[in-house]
Amino acid sequence: MKLKNIITFVALVTTFSACDDLFDPALENAQTIDQVFQNATSAQGILGYAYANLPFETKSTTDVATDDAVTNNLDSGYRDMALGSWTSNNDPMSQWVARKATIQYLNIFLDNVDEVLWSRTPHMQEMFMDHVRGEALALRALNMYYLIRNHGGWVGSDLLGVPIVNEPEGPGSDFNRARDTFQACVEQIYDDVDAALELLPLEYVELKNDSEVPVKYKEVGVTLAKDYNIVFGERMKGRINGQIAKAIKAKTALLASSPAYASGTSVTSEDAADLAAEVLDYIGGVAGMDPNGHVWYMQTKEIDNLASGANPKEIIWRGNRNKGTEDYAFGISQEKDNFPPSLYGSGRINPTQNLVDAFPMADGTPIDAVGSGYDKNNPYVDRDPRFYDYVLYNGSAYTADDKGNPVQIITGSYGSDDNGLNKVGGKSTRTGYYLRKLMREDCNPNPSATNAQYHYPVYIRYTEIFLAYAEAANEAWGPTGTGTHGYSAYDVIKALHDRAGVGNDYLDSISGNKEKMRELIRNERRIELCFENHRFWDMRRWKLNLNEPVKGMNVTQQGGALKYNVIDVENRNYKDYMYYGPIPYAEVQKWSNLDQNTGWN
Repeated sequence: MKLKNIITFVALVTTFSACDDLFDPALENAQTIDQVFQNATSAQGILGYAYANLPFETKSTTDVATDDAVTNNLDSGYRDMALGSWTSNNDPMSQWVARKATIQYLNIFLDNVDEVLWSRTPHMQEMFMDHVRGEALALRALNMYYLIRNHGGWVGSDLLGVPIVNEPEGPGSDFNRARDTFQACVEQIYDDVDAALELLPLEYVELKNDSEVPVKYKEVGVTLAKDYNIVFGERMKGRINGQIAKAIKAKTALLASSPAYASGTSVTSEDAADLAAEVLDYIGGVAGMDPNGHVWYMQTKEIDNLASGANPKEIIWRGNRNKGTEDYAFGISQEKDNFPPSLYGSGRINPTQNLVDAFPMADGTPIDAVGSGYDKNNPYVDRDPRFYDYVLYNGSAYTADDKGNPVQIITGSYGSDDNGLNKVGGKSTRTGYYLRKLMREDCNPNPSATNAQYHYPVYIRYTEIFLAYAEAANEAWGPTGTGTHGYSAYDVIKALHDRAGVGNDYLDSISGNKEKMRELIRNERRIELCFENHRFWDMRRWKLNLNEPVKGMNVTQQGGALKYNVIDVENRNYKDYMYYGPIPYAEVQKWSNLDQNTGWN
């Protein structure tokens, strides 16, 4: 049923997370639904709402609510949540309102897209229709994924998702709807992705020859590559494509087959591995792994020369590149937030000793293994090379001062400047560590000599999907099993180690042990994806201990010798039911059929 009620759209689209210019001019004035869909540009504005409201955290935020980090911002909502203030009416992780609103706009778009004149040429009209419908379906799947990840949970013995709504809602709609099962929501995501894959190319590329036009479009009269390129060519890069849609499906399967959800769904580890492999096979599997993927943010020449919408080898989907100096912009805000105080930063995100201890020795041996060679009196020697790329520790050489000289960062309490442990509240480290990952050392937050550089937010990268495959493949077929694919969990972890310069002696020693491999894969995911807003969700879907005391390192100096003292920093206060997020309190109060997840009020 078409939604004919008047809906007001005011300044609907002003800024987009992907390919801003594709949606200009923005829809500025109040219009009825009929008026909006009389004009292709206005109709694109409805679709553009979904791009303007993508659900991704574009900066490191949620890790401070985990055992990987704390923040020196004592007003942080994520910190308060971790300390015990997480409630159903105070939920910093809530996606309920934003995702449901976005799905409503996408449903309006899908319900009316057939009425839009995209082109007066029939075969062009069909391609445009396919393209925008495919985008809307894939975006709806993405928003549903975030709803079930953040709000799905157990109600007694039933694993529930959210109410599935695939039609526009209006004044006559029944809003008092029960939640559908988690399994039904997963199937809805699958259905939307599969439908989108029938309509979208895996990537937006320029066809060179007319013979390359896909058969289904040749059958409706598309004979010229240039016509196809207008709709599906490189100018569309940055918008959702088939490869991104496949990644959404793979992420959904990994979530549904995880320990926190597996008993309430029919999704298996084999399913999750197969779907991840579909994404990876497009780049040749393990052979297609980006050799610099673990330090993608350090590839400054690549970032500076990145064409509009183009993706580096590591990236499946990203946001717009930015070098603005405003607080909200991406160009220097990360450095302002996280550089040490002596470099004009606020040192916001402090890696924990817990995370530091997760980095193995350079040969890949965990530091607590017998014979690892770890020296607690010299703890930063001969460690996994990624440690030095991701964490600033006491004595690190970092960036350069205003005269171009390297700077040594002293995080110990013996230091003479503000970088030392707890030297200045709200600026100095609370753990003895500062964040290095995601930073560009050629930025300068000095207010009198500000120097911003290009950054881009990453939405999905291939390393995440490689790790999803490794996790699921190990559960399905063991460390060296491949199913129907040409690579195993072992092969993925070895490739990750090889590119980072980590040895494989320990990996080889556990290659026949599924349980030990599970621990290693989870640790690799922790390391490779640290500070990219994954740890919070991984801990919950794995049902790990959420209340592991958070530790730091106080480095002191006695008689010229350094002493390393592990310290308590923060105790977390999560309850068992918090493995699953709540339905917002106000929604449960409004709608009698909307059940709350067990444990939440």
